Parts: sequence; C-alpha cells; structure tokens
Amino acid sequence: MNEPVVETSVAAMPSQRAPIGIFERYLTIWVLLCIAAGTLLGHLFPGVFAKLGGMEMAQVNLPVALLIWLMIVPMLLKIDFHTLAGVRQHWKGIGVTLFVNWAVKPFSMALLGWIFIRHVFVAYLPAAQLDSYIAGLILLAAAPCTAMVFVWSNLCNGEPHFTLSQVALNDAIMVFAFAPIVALLLGISSISVPWNTLLLSVLLYIMVPVVASLLLRRRLLARGGMPRLQAVLKRLGPVSLAALLAMLVLLFGFQGKQIVAEPAVIGMLAVPILIQVYFNSGLAYWLNRRLGVPYCVAGPSALIGASNFFELAVATAVGLFGVRSGAALATVVGVLIEVPVMLSGCASSTDRADGTKRVRDYCLSGDGEPPPPPSDGGAACSGSVARCGSEPVSMRTRGRYSG
Repeated sequence: MNEPVVETSVAAMPSQRAPIGIFERYLTIWVLLCIAAGTLLGHLFPGVFAKLGGMEMAQVNLPVALLIWLMIVPMLLKIDFHTLAGVRQHWKGIGVTLFVNWAVKPFSMALLGWIFIRHVFVAYLPAAQLDSYIAGLILLAAAPCTAMVFVWSNLCNGEPHFTLSQVALNDAIMVFAFAPIVALLLGISSISVPWNTLLLSVLLYIMVPVVASLLLRRRLLARGGMPRLQAVLKRLGPVSLAALLAMLVLLFGFQGKQIVAEPAVIGMLAVPILIQVYFNSGLAYWLNRRLGVPYCVAGPSALIGASNFFELAVATAVGLFGVRSGAALATVVGVLIEVPVMLSGCASSTDRADGTKRVRDYCLSGDGEPPPPPSDGGAACSGSVARCGSEPVSMRTRGRYSG
C-alpha cells in the first residue's frame, strides 16, 4: 500500500529558512579576494599595518577585537537559548555532535598538527613558528562554529530546531570548556599557556558577546516581537560578513611579507585542517546513521561536528601570540579552508520552475535513500525533508516521518 504523502509549504515551517544568498554562496571567492588584497597591501604598506598591529590594550588588538564583535554579536542574536529545553527531542543527534565536537575534534587536530607540523613538513616550515602553528590549529578546533552552521544546515535541509538547540548547547558549554581544553592540549604539545590572556579571550569573545546578544535579543523581542528581531538581523547580516572580510584583509596584511616569502606555508597548514574536517564530519554522520538518526538531523550534526569557531580562534590566537604569529596565520587559513570544504560536503540547492527547491547532490555521504524510521530517541523531522536525493526540499515528506 502506498504511504500517504503530506504536502508542507515552506512558509508553514516552524523555522523558516531563507535560501542562501549570493554573497554567502560565493563566500569562498570573497575570502580569496580579501586574502589576496590583504597580502598585497601588507607587502606594499607594511608601515600602516605595523601601526594597526600596535594598537593594543592588555594584549588585545583593538581593531581585531572590534571586527570580531561585529562578526559574532549579529550571529549570536539568532540563538534562542530557550531551545535548550528541546534538546531531549533529538538526544541521539545531540549526543553524537557533542562527542565529536568536544571529545574527538580538538584532540584529533592536536594529533594531526603534531604529525604534519612536527614531522611531515618540519623541514619546509620556519623552525621558530612550529609551536605557534600547532597552537593555531588547536585553537581552531577547540570550539565548534556558532554562525555558519546555520548556512550549512539550510543547504542540507537540516531540521531547524535541532540545529538551533545544538548551537545553543555548544555555546553554553563553550563558556566553561574552551579554556581548559586549549590549556590541556597546549600543555601536552609543550607550549606555554598564558592563562591570564586565555581567560581574557574567553571573557571578551565568548561571555561578553553571549550576554550582549542575549540582552539585545530580549530587548528587541519585547519591543517588536519576532518581526522586529528579523528586521534587525537582516540589517546586521551584511555588517557581520563585511567585518569578516575586513578582518581577513587586516590579518593577511599583518602576514603579507611572510606569505609572499613563503606561500607554500598556507598549503601545508591546510593539509591537517582538510583531514580533520572530513574525518570528523564523516565520523559524526556515520555514528548518527548507525544509531538510526534521520537524515535531517544526521546532516547538520555532521556539519556542526566538523565546524570550527574561527572567529574565536583568530581572536584568541592574536591575543596569545600576536597578529604576526604563526598561530594567527593558521587560524586564518582555517577560514579559507572551511567554506569550500563545507560546501563540498553539503548539498547545494537550486531553484525549480515551480518555486520549490531540489537537493541537487547529497550531504556528506548521503545515499539518496530514505532514512530508517525514527527509533527511540531519534525524533522525526517534522517540517523538514526526511530524505536526500531528488525529493523537493521541505515540500514533500512521507507520512511516517511527518510527526
């Protein structure tokens, strides 16, 4: 007997997900252009960037800090910490993501950094920067992304409530876990840990933005409800992206001479980052499917599991090691690598004539087949597509998955 088919309009979804914009879709190109511009400007005008690099207070570079806040606060405004109450609905997917984010990813990156920086590429890298490169890689992997994962989840048609709950939970854990994990891994790697600067980074780039965004979100909702919040987010979106690109120009301007002198360093730093992202995303996806988690949770779980909070990593690297350090360079290479790698793992969507969306490829080893029926703990993906392949996104869901 044919199973009933439930039609669900995108507008009726509990959390509407707008299609990715042109700017976000081609973010890799903008990143490359900014890196080229920063490198060229830093090489041509080293004095200007030397003055910007010297604008510090308590080991915090003020231009970088300002840009980081402009990047992070608009992104954190999207987070509703009340969604933590719904964590139990997708506890298997949440558990897998937490395991990969906090128990696998930081340690696997430390291991990969030790293998490639200390051994495979050691003869081709400046000896004075080896510790700094490893520290940058550790910082990059020590915290999961809280912003771009919404874009990746949108592209792979992930369950919006799961993504929101997972990001909110990660943000809460990050406040307490980031500094100890970084200190532990730097200590294991025989790299001195300036605790005062590390804790200052947690205060400035995690706690202050989280509290500020929470208060601002509450104020906006009290004054105009969700429409008011959405309007502000729409206006702040370009500000956040512009701050990201400006920061790339600034950081690569600081590193301009070094990059021109040793361009192969970027390629060598990219190798452990590439392996780390693909390994952790594949592990998270495989674990989810082994546990019977539906695709619309397994997809974003894999992407969140492999993602890096590069804004925090860059800011902390600059604070701990300086704007011209190998650590700062390693974290910025993470920005360059993460966008194309995530896009390669996530399905891209394309408009159809009837206005619906179609998943063109598959997300992270997705096989295009319907997932198994949700078992205990694997909640159905209400309002989301429950399969990959050629099924219209968020428009047609088989009855057994339409809780």
